[in-house]
Amino acid sequence: MPEPAQAPESGAALWWPALPLDEWRDTRDTLHLWTQVVGKVRMAVEAPHNHWWHVPLYVSSRGLTTSLVHHPSIPFEVVFDFRQRRLSIEVVDGRVAHVELHARSVADFYGDFMSALDQLHLHVEINPRPVEVEESIPFPEDTVHEAYDAERALAFWLSLVGTQRVLRQYSGQFLGKNSPVHFFWGAFDLAQTRFSGRPAPTHPGGVPNCPDWVMESAYSHEVTSCGYWPGGADEGIFYAYTYPEPEGYRTGPVLPAEARYEASLGEFVLPYADVRRSPDPHAMLLEFYESTYDAAAVAGGWDPALRTEPVPPSRPSAAQ
Repeated sequence: MPEPAQAPESGAALWWPALPLDEWRDTRDTLHLWTQVVGKVRMAVEAPHNHWWHVPLYVSSRGLTTSLVHHPSIPFEVVFDFRQRRLSIEVVDGRVAHVELHARSVADFYGDFMSALDQLHLHVEINPRPVEVEESIPFPEDTVHEAYDAERALAFWLSLVGTQRVLRQYSGQFLGKNSPVHFFWGAFDLAQTRFSGRPAPTHPGGVPNCPDWVMESAYSHEVTSCGYWPGGADEGIFYAYTYPEPEGYRTGPVLPAEARYEASLGEFVLPYADVRRSPDPHAMLLEFYESTYDAAAVAGGWDPALRTEPVPPSRPSAAQ
């Protein structure tokens, strides 16, 4: 077995490691497709939930998890363990199978993962073609994406841990319909969404290799959504948007000063690098999420009663 991947020692570097895309883009793209393979298994097995909440992965103490998947035979969980450099399939009766995480093609990973499920008597049929990507190579045929740097994957997971801490605090300051903090493997981003309670106009779709009706279901009601995506800047971006976008939203008073509205994305963005270099990354990111919500709520006429008073943060000291 490969040696476990090593994390930064402590402090802010633990939650906000440097992630230059030029150094891990190929790993990111391979991992993106691996998460789609696993996510599609959860999607095929779980009962549908509003806005596709039955399909995401979740940040865990080891990496990314499906949480419990309720297979007709017996429930199981799949975990990307970025410390031990392996994917674990854990059945509730105690049986376990592993797929090693190392430089290997998507086709190779797909074959080993599906075989492991079959060996555990957990057969699942999926559509073996990735979604929300420009070039959709079927998983069994994809020998193009094969890069994997375990240390970079570990660093990305730690950035998700830091971001989730902020998003959990942010989500706790809203009384309306409020999504979990979940990792959508389609776009490969960590997201959290608030709802106004009002229906939205039909979403126009247009996402690469994704049927329009998928977006129509996801955006059936007015939302303001925010999260973290490892793209869009040298080290990725934090983002926020609202659908439908009300007049005046993009010119709203959004903080911090490093944030800007990116017309090509239809989103406010805040570079990851600016946050990790901040004396207090947690406070800076929370300010971004809260101010973009305020811009959406004011421009969109959301009920002020949906927002609670800010709660004290639960986070490590910036000086640690």
